[in-house]
Amino acid sequence: MLAVTLVTSLSACGGQKPATPAGTQDGQAQQQAPTGQQAQASTTAQAPQQPASQTAKLAPLSPPVKIWIAEDGSPSGAGFYIAKEKGYFAEFGIEADIRPFESSKDMLPAIASDEVQVAGGILGANLFNAVSRGLNIKIIADKGTNNPGKSYYSMVVRKDLAGQIKDYKDLKGHKIGLFSVGTLNEYTVEKALLKGGLTVKDVELVPLGPPDISVALARKSIDLGMHIEPLITQGVKQGIFERWKDTTDFLPDAQIAVVLASPKFVANEALSKRFMVAYLRALRDYNDAFLKGKGKDQIIDILAKYTDLKDKSLWNDVYVTGLNPNGQVNVKSLEDQLQWYKEKGTVTGNVDLNHVVDLSLAKFAVEYLGGEYK
Repeated sequence: MLAVTLVTSLSACGGQKPATPAGTQDGQAQQQAPTGQQAQASTTAQAPQQPASQTAKLAPLSPPVKIWIAEDGSPSGAGFYIAKEKGYFAEFGIEADIRPFESSKDMLPAIASDEVQVAGGILGANLFNAVSRGLNIKIIADKGTNNPGKSYYSMVVRKDLAGQIKDYKDLKGHKIGLFSVGTLNEYTVEKALLKGGLTVKDVELVPLGPPDISVALARKSIDLGMHIEPLITQGVKQGIFERWKDTTDFLPDAQIAVVLASPKFVANEALSKRFMVAYLRALRDYNDAFLKGKGKDQIIDILAKYTDLKDKSLWNDVYVTGLNPNGQVNVKSLEDQLQWYKEKGTVTGNVDLNHVVDLSLAKFAVEYLGGEYK
């Protein structure tokens, strides 16, 4: 489920930390992260695959390194799940522990301090404010966008009103359910209203939890809802509502979720480069499955194992999360969202996105894998 009220899509959960975190040896922190060449010199194992490019082969880390990937079972974490289940992390000597962090409010400091190496995050004021206060966190790859014409996070309209609310200007005077105000949800709704020459003052915004939006639409207590899969597909099948305008029609290429990482993890090229190659391999398998139909059954099996959507047949009907197979993040979308939060007064400090966003690992992985995905 998309945790839209938090910067991270992470649930509170107990549990122990990995036995040997990244960047440590026998419980002691390394003083300096090795380069990719140093890591290769320290291992005698052969590279797990032959890259199509001329980039030097990456051998498995020896001894293996454990990392903590904080992820709560969101479908947008597919790259993590696939890389683990298909052995892409293991081939590079990475032991990935995928599980939630104990407290979502403590997640950002934990990433900055390298207590957590990698995490799935939803963009929001919390992240921008943390960065403006000096917390050092890196955005290193994509973890969630909408596929053109098939948005997994989109607006729906009550079935009995579908014939009346056809265009953006028709939204005027209606009740629109959304997960929360002052967040990515309201930002998205405002973009739809803007296309009809409207503002939030022209509608009534009704904050509701994801399941409650479906219930409210069924009871006719709201008229439209900013909703998410698989609840969209389920509600359409039940005849409660219909898909309205696709989000990519009024907010194309919006960046919804990202991969966050600690600066120490990013600086440890021997580890972070291998991680990113494995992650992009997984994203390409994901795109092969849902865009080309290649190996789809295996990918669905993996997603059903890690997410709350256990009905494998439904995976063939839902509009899945868009995951960029080259790991690229839409920085212009980040800039637009940041400006919106500043206008709302929820972000007051300065944020240098050039310092926060680091796509060098994704660039390396694309080259290592032989070029951009086709």
